Amino acid sequence: LAGAALLGSWALRPRASVVRRALTVGALAALVTLALLDTITVIVMNARSEVDTGGVPPFSGFVAAGLAWVLSQVARGPLGGPDAPEIPRASGRVALVCVALLVVVFPCMQMWCFGHTDYRRRADIAVVFGCRAYADGTTSSALGDRVRTACSLYHGDYVDQLFMSGGPGDGEVHETEAMRRLAVSLGVPDEAILIDETGVSTQATVNGTTRRLRELGLGRVLAVSHAYHLPRIKLAYQRAGLEVYTVPAEETVRLRDKPRNFAREVLACWYYFVRPLTEPVQAGQ
Repeated sequence: LAGAALLGSWALRPRASVVRRALTVGALAALVTLALLDTITVIVMNARSEVDTGGVPPFSGFVAAGLAWVLSQVARGPLGGPDAPEIPRASGRVALVCVALLVVVFPCMQMWCFGHTDYRRRADIAVVFGCRAYADGTTSSALGDRVRTACSLYHGDYVDQLFMSGGPGDGEVHETEAMRRLAVSLGVPDEAILIDETGVSTQATVNGTTRRLRELGLGRVLAVSHAYHLPRIKLAYQRAGLEVYTVPAEETVRLRDKPRNFAREVLACWYYFVRPLTEPVQAGQ
C-alpha cells in the first residue's frame, strides 16, 4: 500500500521533493528485491525438481524487471516542490492506457507463468475440475486431458484418491459419471474415486469439495485443470483455507476455444480477486 501510494503520487506529480523521491526509490528497491528473491526461489525449486516450470520464466522475474525500469525513471526524475505543475494531460491519457493494458496483462501472465508450472507433490487427494461431457457419455478433449492427468497422479503415487467435480453433461450422463468411467478405464479403482455433482462453476466446485474434504479430514489437495484456469482455482482454495497445489492438465490436442477461455479468465480472475471486498463479514471471521 505504501509503495502504491508513493507510485501514484509520482505518476500524478513527477516533480518530487528530495524526501518523496528518496521514499519512492526506497519502496521500489524493496519491491524489486522481494520479486528477485521470489524469482531465485522458483529457479532453485525448479533445479531441484520440486516444481516444473516447463521452461516458462517466473512471473516475479517480469515484475522485478518492470519495477526496476520504473525505479530508474524515478531516480533520475526532476525535483520540485508542492507548486510544481501537474502531469501533462496527454501523459495522463497514456497512463490510463497503460493501466488498462496491465489489467489485461497481469492475469494473462499469471495464466502463462503460474498456470504452466507443475507443483505436484504427495497430497491427500486430487480434485479434477469438470468440463464438457458429450451426450453419448464420452468426455470432451479438454475434460479427457484433465482426467488422464489426474490418473497419472494416482498411478504415480502422488495421491490415493481422485475427486471428480462437475455439472450436467450434454445428455443424460453427468460430467462426473463420464469422468469416473474414463478414470476406471485407465486403471483407477472405483472405490478410489469420489464424486461431487454440484460443481457447476469453479467456486461451486471449491465449496463442494472443501466441505467434503473437511468431513474426511483431508487438507492437502492437488487441483487439476488447464493452465489458464489454475490461478483462479488457487485463489479460491486458498481463501477456503485448504493447502492446494496446482497441476496443469497435459494437453493432447490444441483447444480451439483457448483465446475465448483466456479472455473469460481475465474477467473472472479480477472478479474472484475483488469479490470478497463486496461480501459482508460473517460472525466469527
